[in-house]
Amino acid sequence: MRDPRARGGTGIRDLTSRRSFLIAAAGLALWPLAGRASAARPRAIAAAGVSPELSAALESSPYVYVSPLRADGKESTCHGEVWFAWLDGAVVLTSATTTWKARAVARELDRARIWVGDHGRWKAMVGRNEAFRAAPNFVARAQVVKDADLLERMLAAFEKKYPAEIGRWRDRMRAENADGRRVLLRYTPEAATRT
Repeated sequence: MRDPRARGGTGIRDLTSRRSFLIAAAGLALWPLAGRASAARPRAIAAAGVSPELSAALESSPYVYVSPLRADGKESTCHGEVWFAWLDGAVVLTSATTTWKARAVARELDRARIWVGDHGRWKAMVGRNEAFRAAPNFVARAQVVKDADLLERMLAAFEKKYPAEIGRWRDRMRAENADGRRVLLRYTPEAATRT
């Protein structure tokens, strides 16, 4: 084999192209940054108060089950499966002001337990369906948010998650949030709640 540095023969050009050399050099230079970015992601999720597995479930699940917590920390007797969007590390949903979710926050009962997954309707024809209790869950702080941009982002997420149903609800949700018959609720996992 010839010495690639020697003139007049097989040279470095024949061993590698300039393009592949530049791509390899760039990859080698950026490799430590890629490691930091992937390592930072689990930390960011952990900082949001949920595990990577729970975050993945929140990204893919069609429903969450929400139960406000009483002042003593016990669950209320009200549970329910609801549409939601997982935005900025929080569960975001809209609810009529007459529902127990909205009324609990209005009464300063701002903590709730949230289960993630599709386990069927909570209220069955006979009795109650408690299957959701085996699902991943977390405690969150609830707050009413008046943010038109967040509402639109939630509705955009609903367009993807509930394409067959959102057509009947989109305009109603917008109008009722605008006139105060509905509220936008954000449930932030407790570990990420800022005081």
